[in-house]
Amino acid sequence: MPTYRKGELFCGPGGLSLGAKQAVVIDEEGNRVLDENGEEYKVEHAWANDFHQDTVKTFRKNILELDKDDEESELAQSVKSGDVKELDIESLPPVQIFAFGFPCNDFSLVGETKGLEGEYGGLYTYGIKVLNHHNPLAFIAENVGGLESANEGKAFVQILKAMEEAGEHGYYITPHKYRFEEYGVPQARHRIIIVGIRKDLGKKFLVPEAPYKNREQWTTARQALENPSIPDDATNHEFTNHQNQVVEMLSHIRPGDNCWVDYLPEHLRLNVKGAKMSNIYRRLDPDAPSYTVTGSGGGGTHIYHYAEPRALTNRERARLQTFPDWYEFVGGKESVRRQIGMAVPPKGAKIIVEAVLKTLAGVTYPTEEAKWDEEHIQEMLKTGENKKKKRSGKAKKEQATKGQTAMELEETKS
Repeated sequence: MPTYRKGELFCGPGGLSLGAKQAVVIDEEGNRVLDENGEEYKVEHAWANDFHQDTVKTFRKNILELDKDDEESELAQSVKSGDVKELDIESLPPVQIFAFGFPCNDFSLVGETKGLEGEYGGLYTYGIKVLNHHNPLAFIAENVGGLESANEGKAFVQILKAMEEAGEHGYYITPHKYRFEEYGVPQARHRIIIVGIRKDLGKKFLVPEAPYKNREQWTTARQALENPSIPDDATNHEFTNHQNQVVEMLSHIRPGDNCWVDYLPEHLRLNVKGAKMSNIYRRLDPDAPSYTVTGSGGGGTHIYHYAEPRALTNRERARLQTFPDWYEFVGGKESVRRQIGMAVPPKGAKIIVEAVLKTLAGVTYPTEEAKWDEEHIQEMLKTGENKKKKRSGKAKKEQATKGQTAMELEETKS
């Protein structure tokens, strides 16, 4: 089965889907891998869902390459706009790969971190319903790093347990905290991604080795925004009209600094008591990756240019998320800002999806040690607690092994 049909809940504007669309299987000699029928391994869209209407339109326009006139077509309707709670999961077409970036609002370290008790905390269960009904060969789940500590670590364990036990066969799960700057993304974006491979396949996903471990290899904000320069006719490239005082304040703030610096003139300082967020009116360091691009936040949180006293445009923010310039986001300025900030960076997604395809195809690839190894995972599932474990920090250059049996995998648990 060289072509795997993919379903996705909470699909966002299509960051993960773009990475999946671009994914190819190439062996260590640089050759494209074909199946016994001479066909390439690839992923194609089956269906998707998101609550946000503009987001769905963005997905249709770019991933499905549809125009406004096509929005009532059968293909357009494969991307469903609406509440996941009202989605008839059992009526969806079968898929072999499933992805869900379940909402992170209640797991984010920014805010109250309500975890499973929050409004969005339990939405991961709809992903479990898909696993239970459709039994895909593999799944990819994405969330913020705060998931690890939500509800004193119990939310993370509960979610892992539900994933491992899902479906007719259960899944071998590989959770890992990916530092996307190490995967070519010009941004310090750290996300927990959980990959599951169906147990009856007798294979386990291994974390693909990060290509850019050293700081000197990271893509900087300047490289992302200037090389090449953004075309004048690029979409989503509208500038923000700032108040004169904001422009003056930004003019004083040095690249990499925020508005809380001591050298800021008294009349430009913010009158704020209590906690002071580090990213308020923070200008980019041109010689380092951007700080995290977010989809929420009020005044002062829009990411600020290193050379000009202004907020980044949405096109510049999309560059930091590795969306190509042709990728057009649908909606008003704030809607587009939200979409970009909530997306999975396509460049990072491509590497992970390619590793999933290689695992299914039995193709070896360079790997590194997962943040949570098999012993730690089984301990968490057994005790219901996420106890921190000391790690050597030494990356393993092990290979994903073709033909690793289910029995061998079960032995690693004991």
